[in-house]
Amino acid sequence: MSAHSADRPARLDVVLVKAGRTKIRYPGELLADDGTRVTVRAPWAGSGVRDFGFVRFEPGDVFTEYYWRDRWYAIKEVRSAAGTPKGWYCDVTRPAARSGAELVVEDLDLDLWCSADGTDVRRLDEDEFAASGLAEADPAAARAALAALDELETLARGGGFTTLPA
Repeated sequence: MSAHSADRPARLDVVLVKAGRTKIRYPGELLADDGTRVTVRAPWAGSGVRDFGFVRFEPGDVFTEYYWRDRWYAIKEVRSAAGTPKGWYCDVTRPAARSGAELVVEDLDLDLWCSADGTDVRRLDEDEFAASGLAEADPAAARAALAALDELETLARGGGFTTLPA
């Protein structure tokens, strides 16, 4: 499947849904779509600076985002405006669905951060996941989400995401 025409990259809107509502929608540049994995490049879509304490996302940062149609996560490589690697922010999501120029992913609250040098790997938002009620409402999805977080942590601790899973 071709990602873009020869004269200009294709635009793809990334739509992050949470609890049935659109959490954020932002435009990105479609880099590749092989039928299983979709790769998008987009600028930081938040308003202003978001300081997590262990990393700052700010205007000018560039995210190269990898989504799978058969996996329960997305991996986002984060670089500063100058191109310096910051690390990888990973969202646990239901498998991505693309329809035309729109890529929809459902956020399941769990996240993982891996610093650029791989020394800081942290699981995030496990309290939000527990409070979401997913384990009661959809136990199979909750198990898949927790397994995805474990897989991401194993990948991160095994050398980071310098080689992304195909």
